[in-house]
Amino acid sequence: MSVIPKIEAFADELTAIRQDFHAHPELGFEEVRTSGIVADKLRAYGVDEVHEGLGGTGVVGLIRGQGGGNRRVGLRADMDALPIEEASGVAFTSTNPGRMHACGHDGHTTMLLGAARYLAETREFDGTVVLIFQPAEEGLGGARRMIEEGLFDKFPCDEIYGMHNDPNSEPGVVSVTPGAAMAGASFFDITIKGTGSHAAMPHQSQDPIVIGTALVQQLQSVVSRNAPPTKPLVLSVTKFNSGSAYNVVPGTATIAGTIRYFHDDVIHMAEARMRDLCAGMAQAYGVEIEVALRNVFDVLMNDPDLTTAYLAAAADVVGTDMASESTEQATGSEDFADMLKVVPGAYCRVGHAGSIPLHNPAFVLDDAILPVGASIYARIVETRLPKA
Repeated sequence: MSVIPKIEAFADELTAIRQDFHAHPELGFEEVRTSGIVADKLRAYGVDEVHEGLGGTGVVGLIRGQGGGNRRVGLRADMDALPIEEASGVAFTSTNPGRMHACGHDGHTTMLLGAARYLAETREFDGTVVLIFQPAEEGLGGARRMIEEGLFDKFPCDEIYGMHNDPNSEPGVVSVTPGAAMAGASFFDITIKGTGSHAAMPHQSQDPIVIGTALVQQLQSVVSRNAPPTKPLVLSVTKFNSGSAYNVVPGTATIAGTIRYFHDDVIHMAEARMRDLCAGMAQAYGVEIEVALRNVFDVLMNDPDLTTAYLAAAADVVGTDMASESTEQATGSEDFADMLKVVPGAYCRVGHAGSIPLHNPAFVLDDAILPVGASIYARIVETRLPKA
């Protein structure tokens, strides 16, 4: 592995920054402390322009290279944490109850800061780097908000790159899937409005729990009996809430979850089928069932040519045998997809030590990944904006 020496020289500082972020996690659109530190670091590194407040708590920095070129490369990292109570046992565990960096966004932010420091110090490129520190990636629409507030109008990019840590791969392994790489996602909320009663007289009720459990089973048929086997679809019910007492049949129940997909026709079918099932159950049981569906993530589409370029840059850091194209499509979602709909680019995964999966209360990010990710970010800039 050939991490850029200048970045390796301040790897300990990157570790300290990352562990500080980890100890002070903030949820989407609440990243006030995090974004403030990011902005202060960028100014201290000599970044030419630092803009705060885009998308609520987003930060954008500009670094101009030595030449007079007008091409612009974007680099993006996410900053938000998850509403999870940490159980990792690390010395720098979360000090904010019910909040944890269980997806490694603290690491992504730190890696981009490391790249920013190196690029601002060396400027061995011809053009402009646009550093994008995005809030609210975890299902709250941070990328869409930044775009709606003029991200690429104010800071246009010719191409853009992002990355994610991967505890499921070997340390230092970098992979990119060309084309459709990560699933789009719709979130759903279903409310069943029945009739409550005394638990000793359930015949006087229209029991939303009975109706809801039957509906959850029916929803599984959307995938098993409606989706083509060649077009992936995942429908997961993740919340079922109802009732407050042992002796009361409740009047309402709520069901929520997600649908993951890679093809527009499949998600349209799934959403229509879900509405039909709810309407049928409402009629069958004589109750009202409300369905709310909202698209939260688009399908992440990596540009094939820029995928090749990204892998070549990564190979300069981790070695040619450790950087490769992947045919695997991830059913997880990532709102960097919204940026890729506006600007062509690519999104890679970087493996690191550890066996605990993402979004787990015991997840631990391997700090050895920090100079690796920072070096990959720096190399893609230097290769895509070469000096004349």
